[in-house]
Amino acid sequence: MLSDGTASAHLGVGARSGVPVSEVLALVDACLSEAGLTRADAGSLATLDARAAEPGIVAAAAALGVPVRGFTADELAAVPVPHPSALPLAATGTASVAEAAALLAAGAGTETETATETAAGDAEAGTRACREPATGTHARTEPATGTPARTETESDRRAGPVLLVPKRKSRRVTCAIAGFLPFRPNEVTSVARLLPLTHGYIAGEPGSPPTIPTPHTTAAMDTHTDSDAHDLRHHGDAEVRDEKLIDLAVNVRTNTPPDWLRERIADSLTGLAAYPDGRAARAAVAERHDLPSNRVLLTAGAAEAFVLLARALPVRRPVVVHPQFTEPEAALRDAGHEVGRVLLRKEDGFRLDPAAVPEDADLVVIGNPTNPTSVLHPAASIAALARPGRVLVVDEAFMDAVPGERESLAGRTDVPGLVVLRSLTKTWGLAGLRIGYVLAEPETIAALERTQPLWPVSTPALVAAEACMSRAALAEAEHAAHRIGVERAHLLAGLAEFDEVRTVAGAEGPFVLLRTDGADVVRERLRALGFAVRRGDTFPGLDRHWLRLAVRDRATTNRFLQALDQALLICG
Repeated sequence: MLSDGTASAHLGVGARSGVPVSEVLALVDACLSEAGLTRADAGSLATLDARAAEPGIVAAAAALGVPVRGFTADELAAVPVPHPSALPLAATGTASVAEAAALLAAGAGTETETATETAAGDAEAGTRACREPATGTHARTEPATGTPARTETESDRRAGPVLLVPKRKSRRVTCAIAGFLPFRPNEVTSVARLLPLTHGYIAGEPGSPPTIPTPHTTAAMDTHTDSDAHDLRHHGDAEVRDEKLIDLAVNVRTNTPPDWLRERIADSLTGLAAYPDGRAARAAVAERHDLPSNRVLLTAGAAEAFVLLARALPVRRPVVVHPQFTEPEAALRDAGHEVGRVLLRKEDGFRLDPAAVPEDADLVVIGNPTNPTSVLHPAASIAALARPGRVLVVDEAFMDAVPGERESLAGRTDVPGLVVLRSLTKTWGLAGLRIGYVLAEPETIAALERTQPLWPVSTPALVAAEACMSRAALAEAEHAAHRIGVERAHLLAGLAEFDEVRTVAGAEGPFVLLRTDGADVVRERLRALGFAVRRGDTFPGLDRHWLRLAVRDRATTNRFLQALDQALLICG
């Protein structure tokens, strides 16, 4: 009980994941000081139940010597607050976690004190005078006994929890203080203690509640996160399958295929009665890379090439450099191979150390730029992995998204055992058509071709491959690569504003990899806000704290960053 008869001051706190105790206590102390109170006056620290175990909040409550009280999102949403804000409203359904939690705690936490004070003289022992904010009910029935409770007096109706300090905000914390003030005739309440409702708005936040984003149903997907078991068959398309979500999970360039390519593909449909003839497309790919045709194999996407390699080559100790696209390892395992892993370290920025690859590995698979890290390894570092008797497979599915395709090994004939895989899926939006190709030594190409079924690539896909090798198409792809670089920089700049988010440095692909504590929970919250992102825990070398984001246009990125801010506000 405070000196003026007010029940203990109850602190309402909203916080982002990972907030330090020092920041929580700094804002709490400032709010207490503003109310003319000290830590000794605090009665409880209340917050969203999802945040009740947050280390910074738990430690702050311990320093204050008060319990932590967690309220559900529904309980908080039922409390009217005087200073609504857009972000918590969209994220939790309440327009201020701090104010709603403080008011709830003040109302519930002072029932005993208030009952003692207002129930004196009740004829029936055991009857409690409960107080609920904004109730408007004058006669109540005790739920445990069904006995009519005492009729409330005018004094009772004017008692209730009030904000002593409306929400205040630091970078990652909001705080409000509420107390229970029973009405006493002839008593004047200090104006300094009851701040006007217009006081305490946060600069830049709207004064009225915005529209809450329409929730989206979460797809039923594997959420296994055991660090020793990864779902190698999980790919980005699973994040958006059967869902109406804004897609940042799939690394296919938006607004593709372009109209001219659609027309070429459509025109090819008149020739579907004939069996596919891949000679023209094969020659076009060979010319594009300045290679003879016997060094080129067309495939139904790069994914087919991984299956062909696993089945056709007599390797004994294959090694995959991770984190990277998981299909190479999955295909090797399906073919009966025991696969070794080289795990690149986040402390090294997921950069390749050629010395980490075992000398006796006779097949090495690496991506460049690597999916999902977006790291572009130097061509010299990858070429250094070549050995006599070793097959060196370089997945360059995203290389055409790198301006100038620097660090590419496509077209090189001086690296022994080199196999380069390319895809037309990403830049040209042909995931549903399935077209890619392999560049390798003639003997390797012949071995892979013998493993292929007859006519493995359809006529429309062959036409698309030939069209995408033209000078005009290559110029368009180069322009798109520069555009992606600009949009990626905008995305990275936005992510840098979040203290709890870390991105892998030096991203060069059309996607970025980020780490934040509890990313799996953040991902689910983003789905509820209408955005799909790629989970990271299915990649060997990563865990549930990683997410991959596809680079999108500036408007989409800005909307995503707002949603991420909301998701981080309540997730942990």
